[in-house]
Amino acid sequence: MKIKVCGNRDAENIHELAKLPIDWLGYDFRVNSPKFVRQVSSQAGIMPDYGSKEAAMGKEMQKPMKQKFSFGIFADDMPQSIVTRIVNFNLDIVQLDGEESAVMIDNLRCTVIPDIRKEIQIIKTIPITSEEDFKKCEAYEGHSDYILFKFENQNIEFIEQYKGNIPFFVSINDKQIDKVKLLNHALFVGIDLEECNKVEEIVKNLKP
Repeated sequence: MKIKVCGNRDAENIHELAKLPIDWLGYDFRVNSPKFVRQVSSQAGIMPDYGSKEAAMGKEMQKPMKQKFSFGIFADDMPQSIVTRIVNFNLDIVQLDGEESAVMIDNLRCTVIPDIRKEIQIIKTIPITSEEDFKKCEAYEGHSDYILFKFENQNIEFIEQYKGNIPFFVSINDKQIDKVKLLNHALFVGIDLEECNKVEEIVKNLKP
């Protein structure tokens, strides 16, 4: 089971998360989010020391730590803004939380590969309130590498009814950790801990 966690903005928090046995460490680029990451020096050793202007001018940046896959969270952002952050934060994965279409995903991938990155992975967020919402995934088959399911209630068990072909992560909160241990779906890849307050405790529970 892979574990993905969105880091905070301060260097100390990111360093502490990086010490945990998580697989994906993320940065939040949604402008209205309290975790929104600005392109400024963090002294973290993971985030770049220069913003987009300096990077474009060729100034040397502090190299990101590649012990974990790094992902960025975006929501209905401009493609050029996403590409800038892929470069400056050395992102491996782009998470799309808005109303992005399959066409937008394809265009983004074509812009990035191969001139900017040899490869880039895309994970599309799909909110789930009922089993009918699983049908939304069909539009992203062949376009998105992963789906992130965010449940609007505590009942994550009906994920077993997912009949799609895209591997998926499940976003959980602190109360759902025992339920997620029981998931037995062939395409279940891992969990997202963005909504959890006890991240360290949960990670140690799953990967002692």
